[in-house]
Amino acid sequence: MGILKKIIVILSITIFLLSACGNKYEGDISIPVEPFTFTNQNGESFDSSELEGKFWVADMIFTNCETVCPPMTSNLVRLQNKLDNEGLDVEIVSFTVDPENDTPELLKQYVEDRGGHFDNWNLLTGYEFDEIKEFAVKSFKAIVEKDPESDQFIHVTRFYLVSPEGNAIMRYDGTQAAEMDDIVADIKKMN
Repeated sequence: MGILKKIIVILSITIFLLSACGNKYEGDISIPVEPFTFTNQNGESFDSSELEGKFWVADMIFTNCETVCPPMTSNLVRLQNKLDNEGLDVEIVSFTVDPENDTPELLKQYVEDRGGHFDNWNLLTGYEFDEIKEFAVKSFKAIVEKDPESDQFIHVTRFYLVSPEGNAIMRYDGTQAAEMDDIVADIKKMN
């Protein structure tokens, strides 16, 4: 075999191998979620490595929210029930944007009051506000701000589907109940 043919074969194999190393799951976005270790609703350390190899849905809430968080959390309970009914092994992770006030106990009560369970749902706190603000921008391209006029917070109302590879790949309107069916359908298509 000539030198040129050897180079072409080697290049072809290299291109094939590199293409095989790409992301397996694709969506309307592709944002690597930053590694994290925070505290869950049981007061236990919860690390992003516990989500490796699994689909998970992320959102941002706070328990003192007077507007979007109650319907978003109710929609996550709805999603949790749909995932259970479909037998889909998908985690849910809610990050508080008010870590100063949202204790593990308060987060747990907040979800229990809305009918959620903790088999596959972790509510996270145990960090400074500036940490979640930076994490939201880096991991989800989302804004988190304190409302200067009240004790409320400005935050994204999206739910993010995160691939088993750790990339946020899809966004859904967390205030719309019908979007929960879309999340389930998208996960089923990718499984």
